Amino acid sequence: MYRSHVLICGGTGCTSSGSAAIEKALVSEIAKNGLTEEVQVVKTGCFGLCALGPIMIVYPEGTFYSMVKEEDIPEIVEEHLLKGRVVTRLVYQETVTDNGIKSLQETAFYKKQNRVALRNCGVINPENIEEYIGENGYQALAKVLTEMTPEDVIQTILDSGLRGRGGGGFPTGMKWKLARNIVKDADQKYVCCNADEGDPGAFMDRAVIESDPHNLIEGMLIGAYAIGAKEAVVYVRAEYPLAIERLKEAIKQAEEKGFLGENIMGTGFSCKMRIKAGAGAFVCGEETALIESLQGERGMPRLKPPFPAQSGYWYKPSNINNVETFANVSWIILNGGEAFAAMGTDGSKGTKVFALTGKIKRGGLVEIPMGKTLRDVIFDIGGGIKNGKNFKAVQMGGPSGGCIPAELLDTVIDYKALGATGAIMGSGGMVVMDETTCMVSMAQFFLDFTAKESCGKCIHCRIGTKRMLEILNRIVKGEGREGDIELLEELCYSIKDGALCGLGQTAPNPVLTTIKYFRNEYEAHINDKKCPAKSCPDLLEYTIDADKCRGCTLCAKKCPANAISGEVKSAHKIDRDKCIKCGSCVSVCRFGAVNVD
Repeated sequence: MYRSHVLICGGTGCTSSGSAAIEKALVSEIAKNGLTEEVQVVKTGCFGLCALGPIMIVYPEGTFYSMVKEEDIPEIVEEHLLKGRVVTRLVYQETVTDNGIKSLQETAFYKKQNRVALRNCGVINPENIEEYIGENGYQALAKVLTEMTPEDVIQTILDSGLRGRGGGGFPTGMKWKLARNIVKDADQKYVCCNADEGDPGAFMDRAVIESDPHNLIEGMLIGAYAIGAKEAVVYVRAEYPLAIERLKEAIKQAEEKGFLGENIMGTGFSCKMRIKAGAGAFVCGEETALIESLQGERGMPRLKPPFPAQSGYWYKPSNINNVETFANVSWIILNGGEAFAAMGTDGSKGTKVFALTGKIKRGGLVEIPMGKTLRDVIFDIGGGIKNGKNFKAVQMGGPSGGCIPAELLDTVIDYKALGATGAIMGSGGMVVMDETTCMVSMAQFFLDFTAKESCGKCIHCRIGTKRMLEILNRIVKGEGREGDIELLEELCYSIKDGALCGLGQTAPNPVLTTIKYFRNEYEAHINDKKCPAKSCPDLLEYTIDADKCRGCTLCAKKCPANAISGEVKSAHKIDRDKCIKCGSCVSVCRFGAVNVD
């Protein structure tokens, strides 16, 4: 029995910030102080507050230490773990009150969340199956195998209203029903998990696998039982080495416990599972392209129909869901479809995980009931915009989504309401932008991504996105022409109508939404050769205010183009012909003397 438990985040974000070294130092320091038998160190998955990593929580007090450094460890061990005195300077300040330390769950970041898919993230050691079992792990699997028919399972998922969390939003229960019934006499069926998370700024699926891999395994096994599959495959990005490592270990542990493999739990149901590491092609997030890649072919979408439920992996009936979808399944089975459906809105049930990134104070993973507003997430949970800037827009749905402006901040988060804005739910990327973000440049960024990720199979996507990108490149360089906006719109609709798969059909969304809500910025770039956000380098002019310049020479010393001249203690000047518009002078000037127009 331990008197204290120290939880250290072992997610990718905190790991990259040095949590592994902190864990090692902590174990060493605990041993040095003779506390090994009294204090247990537990490596967990992601807590969600990624912006504050590395993170450490000490129980039973629940003291939340943020942005911990290796050199802080001796003080934490000596003061807190040995003497019982909290190291206040390292505590996340929002948890500090006049009455002591409040629970992390009472902070603004967590208060409006309702964790289902993320319920074990940051709570258990993802490398220890016993901890998952201690949180009711594999009980849902036992329930379906001993008490429910496959039809009962499917009906429960239908009753829950769970829709695919990978972006398509198709009803999960219906998907399972089709996979079970369309080809009833199939000699083989497959369950596939789409963990090919390719959206810029998205890390939801990675965090779930790294933090709670057994939850994914259990959800996939329940899906396999429901449709009659005996083999399950997880298609995961090779760029997620930690996720792959932990999933491999989880599969091994589940096999050893008899939860995976032959005759699971003595019920006669058998299912094996393997991992396929993908090469990171964004198009393989589309289910038929994923299937092609699984078969060793080039990742290119198939024509539909037939749909995977009829002819999928190796042309056998197959079901494909993403990580978050499967992560909800065991909770639904244990708590009932009605309990999940009670959360959310009429057309969008349950909760949704978002990766909150960009110009936000508290970025990280959040899980909210459907029906919350964008304002709730960005300002109440996320804490608003960094550095006192004004909110401008939020990109929803990644490169396939759209930009939602400030005037629509009270938009409800559900499939229908987001669709009405021109954006999509997508897999859950939420990139926040402030007044310094150029919306034309933002559209260019996402279109550059989709143009490069196009598989090239259909002309509309292969050529259309390239032509659109050429136009956007001209506009941000100050070479835009009259009629470019109309030409972009024409290309957008042609691509949406003619593209073969979802990548091409949704690629124009960032352009269409930025034109719709920020047309004035396009016009300023084209007509005035100005960037209202002062973000596009080719449209900026740098000058020095002689009244503010003190002649410190720092700007001249830091200018890589030697474009700044002037004597010590005299006003300096910028040679516009030499200036490369890098902004170095702005960043080093201590007197605010450099103007950017």
